Amino acid sequence: MSRLVPNNENGQNLKDWANDMLYMILGQESPEGLARRATSREAHLARLRALVDEGRLLTAGPLPAMDAEDPGPAGFSGSLVVAEFESLEAATAWAESDPYIQSGAWTGADVRPYKAVLP
Repeated sequence: MSRLVPNNENGQNLKDWANDMLYMILGQESPEGLARRATSREAHLARLRALVDEGRLLTAGPLPAMDAEDPGPAGFSGSLVVAEFESLEAATAWAESDPYIQSGAWTGADVRPYKAVLP
């Protein structure tokens, strides 16, 4: 399991991910992704919040299709999730059951082991 290390400039404890089994999930956006995200966003975020509550989420967020805070109708090229899972198989199963895949916002997800080195 992870341990907390006091090392940020505000004195907050940060999780030491060095010994955890982390996986990168790269959700691949479908051509209809922007519209389909809207129908499944809350369910998708609820799953991410569960990972946060369990102390297993390192980072997550969308990948704007253009270099802008709000990509507007250009939408997103996908999403990135980096989280702790027991195995590659568990991470893959989690990704495949994501509401974004179920709704067709993502065409699939590339799941790979991830090694955290710097904060």
